[in-house]
Amino acid sequence: MLTTFLIDNMAPIMFVSLIFFLLLGYPVAFSLSAVGLAYAWLGIEMGLFTENFLGALPGRVFGVMINETLLAIPFFTLMGLILERSGMAEDLIDTIGQLFGPIRGGLAYAVIFVGALLAATTGVVAASVISMGLIALPIMLRYGYDRYLATGVIMASGTLAQTIPPSIILIVLADQLGTSVGDMYRGALLPALVVTLLYALYVFGMTLFRPASAPALPPEARHLNEADGTIGLTSLFVLIGLTIGAVIGFYYLIGFAFPHIQTSDQEIYGSALGVIAGYCLALADRHFRLGLFSRIAQAVIIVLVPPLALVFLVLGTIFLGIATPTEGGAMGAVGAMLLAIGKKRLSFTLLSQAIESTARLSAFVLFILIGARVFALTFYGVNGHVWVEELLLSIPGGVVGFLILVNLIIFILGFFLDFFEIAFILIPLIAPAAVSLDINLIWLGVMLAVNLQASYLTPPFGFALFFMRSVTPSKSYTDKVSGKKIAGIKTVDLYRAGISFVVLQLIMIGILVAFPELVQLDNAVSAIDAADVKIELPPLGDDLGLAPLDLN
Repeated sequence: MLTTFLIDNMAPIMFVSLIFFLLLGYPVAFSLSAVGLAYAWLGIEMGLFTENFLGALPGRVFGVMINETLLAIPFFTLMGLILERSGMAEDLIDTIGQLFGPIRGGLAYAVIFVGALLAATTGVVAASVISMGLIALPIMLRYGYDRYLATGVIMASGTLAQTIPPSIILIVLADQLGTSVGDMYRGALLPALVVTLLYALYVFGMTLFRPASAPALPPEARHLNEADGTIGLTSLFVLIGLTIGAVIGFYYLIGFAFPHIQTSDQEIYGSALGVIAGYCLALADRHFRLGLFSRIAQAVIIVLVPPLALVFLVLGTIFLGIATPTEGGAMGAVGAMLLAIGKKRLSFTLLSQAIESTARLSAFVLFILIGARVFALTFYGVNGHVWVEELLLSIPGGVVGFLILVNLIIFILGFFLDFFEIAFILIPLIAPAAVSLDINLIWLGVMLAVNLQASYLTPPFGFALFFMRSVTPSKSYTDKVSGKKIAGIKTVDLYRAGISFVVLQLIMIGILVAFPELVQLDNAVSAIDAADVKIELPPLGDDLGLAPLDLN
């Protein structure tokens, strides 16, 4: 009786056993491997499969080792770590904070903008949250920002690195779903911008209904103002206009001088040269004290152009099909080193620390993936994939019901598990059912990426909460600039601060379900009516010089 029960329910028992060991705190890679091998032995003993079945294991492990797509992970990680230590975040937050400072909620808008830009360059949540927490949080608390809004917007903006390319989770999801990383990046770009816009709209709503929660910077805090106290935005708009004019001019110049170059290439080269021209003009104005532009105009252009150039170098080449994600990551790592050299901040110590951290993360991912392959082989051997597919296909509501249940499961698991663990364990089980329901895997992958982004803000194991906790004062302190007594921030305050932004991310999942066209699906295939298909074969024997065969 017990043997029959185990044979009939081996797959769900195996899955529950894995969750049990993970909740006990055992290392994920070893839990996956141990559960897989233990149930493989049990399956062999009960006659579910033979020992020869495990002969496929070396090939599956070797398949992980030769997967070129996963090479993009260490490249993008190295790029992010170098940029984090090069001081780019500090420059961005200071300059953009000064730009938005005069308006109510300006520092919060600056954090969101910088968070999005850091996500597109570093792609590392820890780097974004810690950098902005160290730099922006003291300023926001100093000038009267609500502590929940200040900490929440910093944590949420840091998690944008999960959905804005070159996100590492998008690489993992593309690999597990069997889709192109470039298509996944392209599909995630617009939804990621919508999430960023939702954050900004939330801050705008706070400034309308609770204006005291997000005040403007006082005049004495705006150190990039002109001598007469004005911010000097006019010259910034003039410089931007000159840059746009240079783009148009270079566009036509390239087309005239090189008529064989296509229009799309003219746009690329013209834009690049125009931005470089604007950058050089602002740099010359600052260096030679020409007095053409305001201090804020110089600072914004000089600080923004290098990271934007790096974004184009990485994402532009991937989107245009010039480079694969792995090649784009390699160029990004080299570009990050060049930016660090330009700032005179690249040292052997910095480089060795970045490489060591990259190796540690890459080994962590690789071991989890190998453990997942061991678990998956046994799970498939006991027909676990059939059990999961039948379970998911039996959900009422069709595609919508499937998406609601899958997102709910992943959201709940995000409270306890890391996104790598969820991606390597659950996604391969979900994908076959999604294919059976004719769900586009790019659309599904982007939706799951937004869901996994929320896991960084959900207690008790939200990583953004941990990163923020490491840089926030737990006890009251006296601000050195203003002399104000500022209360410490408790861990429960961080949990409360993240709730509003988790709700925004859940709203974004609902938007993606309702409006799938937000995800750009370049690989969509138009439906073909079988009734329109007609197959004609030449009479048998025509090519051989034989008479047609009489089938009557």
